[in-house]
Amino acid sequence: MTVSSQLHATQPAVGETVDNPRLTGLALLLDDGTRKSHSMAQNTQFITGFLKGLTNRDSYRSLITSLYFVYKSMEEEMDSTAEARVRALDYPALRRLPSLKKDLKFFYGNNWLIQIKPSPAAKVYVARVQEVAATKPYLLVAHQYTRYLGDLFGGQMMSGMASRSLDLANRDGTAFYKFDDISSAKDFISEWYNCLNGLELMDEQKQEIVDEANRVFDLNIGILQELEGSAAKAMLTLAINSLKTKLGFA
Repeated sequence: MTVSSQLHATQPAVGETVDNPRLTGLALLLDDGTRKSHSMAQNTQFITGFLKGLTNRDSYRSLITSLYFVYKSMEEEMDSTAEARVRALDYPALRRLPSLKKDLKFFYGNNWLIQIKPSPAAKVYVARVQEVAATKPYLLVAHQYTRYLGDLFGGQMMSGMASRSLDLANRDGTAFYKFDDISSAKDFISEWYNCLNGLELMDEQKQEIVDEANRVFDLNIGILQELEGSAAKAMLTLAINSLKTKLGFA
């Protein structure tokens, strides 16, 4: 699938205007390109699993442990990169590492850092982040898009589900899904997409970013497949699917 083949017009939903940033540029390519690369059957399976509710704290703890290593790698590379296009999309309000540390302290205790290690799938994910940062750092845009936007859109729902299913008082242990500095996810994403569309990229680079976003999706699936319980396997992917659903691409 090439960039040129994805530059077809997408009809706006009722009430949308043609200047909606998700209907043009790289935003359209990413939304459309990642939607088409995954079957409806997969989406239905993940959502059904999530709706069954979380089964135990161990699976959830394993999930956020893997995410810690993924985000640690991502955000360290974002801190050190000289790639201006990546830095332009690096909003402090999206950063997840501080909240993950808070959640890990809740589940493991004060000495959480010496108790955790990356799973095999997390190691593969981290290796890919480090590889693109070293060779083609603009591909980190795909990692920002796939993880941050999915977490933002799915966060409120997943925080509530985890709290109820795991009996977490005051939603303790779910800081990862809280974006306290973002009052409106919809408005924030619109701003982020405008910035995304303003990046100076050649067509072939845009296609590479779309391809990398699909690869990131698969890396996330690898993490989910390590977890026990269909509901736990669904949580991370639902964040990504929720983005597409709320933007009208499901």
